Amino acid sequence: MGTVGINFGSVNSGTGFDVAATVTSILAIQQSIETPWKTQLANLQAQDTAFSSMGKDLAALATSLQSLTDFNGVLASKEGSSSDTNVLALTSASPSAVAGSHTIIVNTLAQTSSNYSNQITNATDPLSGSLSIQIGSSTKSITLDSTNNTLAGLAMAINSSSMGVTASVVKDTQGSRLSIVSSTSGAAGQMTLTSSLTDSAGAAMSFQVGQPGVDATLSVDGLDMTSASNTVTGAIPGVTFQLLSKSPSSSVQVQITNDNTTVETAVNAFATAYNAVISDIQAQQGKDANGNAQPLYGDPTLAMIQNQLTMGLLGGGASGKINSITQLGISLDKFGKLSLDTSALDSALNANYADITGFLQNSGSFGQTFTATLNGLSSTSTKGAIYLATQQNTAQEAALTKSISDQDARIADDTVRLTTELNTANQILQSIPDQVNQINQMYSAVTGYNAAQG
Repeated sequence: MGTVGINFGSVNSGTGFDVAATVTSILAIQQSIETPWKTQLANLQAQDTAFSSMGKDLAALATSLQSLTDFNGVLASKEGSSSDTNVLALTSASPSAVAGSHTIIVNTLAQTSSNYSNQITNATDPLSGSLSIQIGSSTKSITLDSTNNTLAGLAMAINSSSMGVTASVVKDTQGSRLSIVSSTSGAAGQMTLTSSLTDSAGAAMSFQVGQPGVDATLSVDGLDMTSASNTVTGAIPGVTFQLLSKSPSSSVQVQITNDNTTVETAVNAFATAYNAVISDIQAQQGKDANGNAQPLYGDPTLAMIQNQLTMGLLGGGASGKINSITQLGISLDKFGKLSLDTSALDSALNANYADITGFLQNSGSFGQTFTATLNGLSSTSTKGAIYLATQQNTAQEAALTKSISDQDARIADDTVRLTTELNTANQILQSIPDQVNQINQMYSAVTGYNAAQG
């Protein structure tokens, strides 16, 4: 143990000593006690940073795998095509759609019932009478009064009365007309107008049929059916398509296929996310630019994560002809990272789509067992390896922080006490020359001896 001395020169010099420097020197030993604690705390915090980064990448890996293991995920995605997009256009194909080919013949398109009035030369002239509109078994009427007795007023009254139609004033070179269009397409929206309306000259206001409300008629795989709308849903389960025109002499072929491209993108994202975690692990297995070991170098949790990830790639039961990720075009290189042969995966999807789905989604499959592996390593699950490691670090960090804080408090108390004591001692030392001088003066007064003259 080192010693601490006070250097104040000659005792009667009156110079005293540096109190602050002396206190610092005395307390240096107490401060040195904190050094290993602070070093250990910094190391634990560096481990936390590394674990946090790895935890985020493990979470990203779990998310990428979830898109493949989710029953409504990318493996459920479907694509559709029409052999004649002038007749029929595919709108959507949901996960419930089944891959296959369908033959469709469009006989007639659906129409929405509409009527329009004769021309009114001056749209602001007052009208009189009433108008009844029947759609199916429902009939509603409007009787004109001073609040609605113009074309615009009548249109507004119709639109605000929930009659199941939309009215508007249409202008052309010869005047204005009242147009009325059913809000329901097809035969169910067919409307019948009964009018006693007259214009300002007393002439009857008549209506003509613009087009009748009729259903579309079509044949799907030989089955005749109708649709109130040209947007057809349910004729092919999970598929929505738009009728655009009647079929020509030939039928239209609709092809529903699995969305290989989306699946391949998801598998590639999984491989990329897996490689990011492996990079995290490998970055902790050496030294930094200064030659210091990485925070997790030699850490058992790191070794366990690497081992379980590697073993996880080999886990899971077979599904039909698929029993390994290598059959999905995935290979493992000498550095422990994955690469994807998209062409090989595309061929596998075309040949064994259902088996690949089972390999990723069935109970006990690769997808399900690897998901369980990732949950066991995560930083969010209370049983995850990273979560448990960081919790252990947190407990140690709290204990070290308290030890450092307690030691700092002791040093602070000792600093105050020593400063007070040494300031008092320093004042005594600085007063010695004056005391010696006073003694000399008293001696001279008593003896007559002058110390200054020798």
